[in-house]
Amino acid sequence: MPENPAGRATGQGGPLGGGPAGGLEEISDERLFVRYREGEDEPLRELIRRHHADLMRFLFRLTSDRALAEDAFQETFLQLHQSAGSFDSSRRLRPWLFTIAANKARDLLRKKGRRQAVELSKPVGGNGSDSPALVDLLSADLPGPGDGLEREERERLVQRAIDQLTPTLKEILLLAYFQRLSYAQIAEDLGIPLGTVKSRLHSAVAAFARAWARVRGGDA
Repeated sequence: MPENPAGRATGQGGPLGGGPAGGLEEISDERLFVRYREGEDEPLRELIRRHHADLMRFLFRLTSDRALAEDAFQETFLQLHQSAGSFDSSRRLRPWLFTIAANKARDLLRKKGRRQAVELSKPVGGNGSDSPALVDLLSADLPGPGDGLEREERERLVQRAIDQLTPTLKEILLLAYFQRLSYAQIAEDLGIPLGTVKSRLHSAVAAFARAWARVRGGDA
């Protein structure tokens, strides 16, 4: 097994420096990982290619720092390699992968001494039919040099709103909306009671809604 599979698989111009490994595109994440654990290298390359975009968006939202997100991405796949023997192939790989990524991002933030702004708010009502959906805001692509000014401005405002959440609320909000997991799945993956998931996610959505309204109004 390679010592740093994520670093090995990441090439210039993209997560792999090329397209999907031949014949692996239709295989499930779980089967790919079993094949990697059994000694094949290409399945991990396919997993990195398959999850690179979503995982980087998630990590960027969580850390507010692209370089830190890239570090966390590398650390995530290194941990995946090191913990291969503990994976239960009867469970879905993606929730486990994102849970590892959240932990790695949290560790890197702690090492850098980052302090996230705390903004706890009471539940708020809807903001009208012309407001964008929360999932649309959170799942937007990373801003890039080719994007229009309007999209770049919205990305900036979304990130400012997210940064006003506590790390705990930010994490559960991003996990829920990126993975579309049920409350029960989130509870199992994070190791917290179902009631805690519901209350945290409710608080997170309410806090984001209030922060979004504030940044849109220029008060943040």
